[in-house]
Amino acid sequence: MVVEIVAAAVLGLLIGSFLNVCIYRLPRDLSVVSPGSYCPKCETPIRWYENIPLVSFLFLRGRCAHCGAAIGWRYPAVEFVTAATFALVVWKAGVTPAALKSCVFSTLLIGLIFSDLEELILPDELTLGGIGAGLVFSFGLPMDSFFMRLLLPAEWGARVHSLGESLLAMLVAAGSLWLVGEVYYRVRKVEGLGLGDVKMVAMIGSFLGLHGTLFTLILGSVIGSVVGLALVVLLRKDARTYELPFGSFLGVGALITGVWGPALLRWPGGPV
Repeated sequence: MVVEIVAAAVLGLLIGSFLNVCIYRLPRDLSVVSPGSYCPKCETPIRWYENIPLVSFLFLRGRCAHCGAAIGWRYPAVEFVTAATFALVVWKAGVTPAALKSCVFSTLLIGLIFSDLEELILPDELTLGGIGAGLVFSFGLPMDSFFMRLLLPAEWGARVHSLGESLLAMLVAAGSLWLVGEVYYRVRKVEGLGLGDVKMVAMIGSFLGLHGTLFTLILGSVIGSVVGLALVVLLRKDARTYELPFGSFLGVGALITGVWGPALLRWPGGPV
């Protein structure tokens, strides 16, 4: 089991390194394939041995080998968080289809969390692409479908029930969030929630179903309230105009629910 956990961590480091490319380039409408990795400051191509996850950052002491510009904290943070999450999932679930689902879900969430933190943008490639992935997993790896068992005939089977649960979660959660944002805009004349947040909630719904998504919304809102209040106080911002990365808070809530969901919510198809 130790070998599998270490292998998952190494894979997480590699995926995290690619996520860093996505987090920088997708909000800027740049290709994530070409050109290869380069320093954002001097635009010098990065050689392979300068691009080893975590190791190169430590060896280079957090600076570009060519121009000496500081490398942002986000790069090692994304690599470490992705590696730790993959290792935790495999430790809990083993090398299973459920672990694959959790790792894909976690990858999408980590990309969205850090993209929203850095650019206040939730790229469609991750949200809309994630919706497609979530629907595929919901059909191929059925989750607990309590609501669909009440609404659909039993003979339709677990796969159809699970797919229906994903679609229901997307509709209810994303629709509710959109409605809240629309009411806020009508009352305050200020945009409180963007469509990116709505798409992200739809993606979360496709993976977690209605129960898990509602839990995520509650958890993400609590985290956002606590952290947001702390930031407003510490940074001395105007709470009425300070724009918080709500997608990041939702992502953290979904990451907790996605990894620990079976223990918290008892939904099959997760890592335990």
